[in-house]
Order: sequence, then C-alpha cells, then structure tokens
Amino acid sequence: MGLRLVERRVQRKGLRPRVAASVIALLWVVAIVIFGIVEHLVDERTFDTIWDGMWWATQTVTTVGYGDIVPEQTAGQVIASVLMIGGLSLFAVITGVISSMFVTAAQARRGVQDPVIERLDHLTTEVAALREQVARLEPGQSPGPSG
Repeated sequence: MGLRLVERRVQRKGLRPRVAASVIALLWVVAIVIFGIVEHLVDERTFDTIWDGMWWATQTVTTVGYGDIVPEQTAGQVIASVLMIGGLSLFAVITGVISSMFVTAAQARRGVQDPVIERLDHLTTEVAALREQVARLEPGQSPGPSG
C-alpha cells in the first residue's frame, strides 16, 4: 500500500529530491525498528529489550557506534553489516540530494540553461542550415526532415 502511494505521487507530481530523501529516511526509520526487534530476538542476552535493539540499530545506521552494546551472535553481526552499509548509502543519497538542490537553485537564480540542451539547440540550428544548403544544391528537392 505504501509503495503504491509513493508510485501514484511520483506519477502525479514527479520525483522531487526532497520527497526522495524523505522516503529514504522514512524507510530507514522503519528498518531501525525492524532490525532492532530482530536483533533483540536473535541475541536476547546482549539486547535485553527491544529498545536496546533499536538504540543499537540507530547507532549502527548513523555510523556513530558508541560500542556500549555490540552483537555477539553471527546473525547479529550480519545484521550490523547490512545496517552499516545501508547507513552509509543513506547519508550519501541525502548528501547528494541536498547538493543537487543547491546546484539547481543556484542555476535557477543565474538563469543557467542545461549545457546539453544548449548544445542540442546549436546542433539543431546547424542541421537546419545544412539542409538549406543541400536544398539549394539540388533543385526540386524539399529540405524537410528526413528519417
């Protein structure tokens, strides 16, 4: 259901960087809760309560890792690896989104157009001029688009 809601919003309004970052952050909050519960179930001796598991998962995702609670079981260490890699990618994506927003805002303020679009406009003008030259060389032929 949540995935359909996101999909409909993307189809309706497009995917904006802020929305993407919010969805990713929300998914990681859910992951912290789920992994915290799983860690408690996997290693009850180390993680006395579910809250201990979620505290540890939060530390791991954010790469803080105080070390006050550490998984002893292999399954817990695998979960920690997933959380660490996911946490790093979460911050990389959010940093990229924020950077993209700054660049887009700066370009909008300066009125800078996309260099690819500028190049395409230049090439379109050049192709039109070449078609006119070809049409002058071959009387009776129309210089309309081909292909």
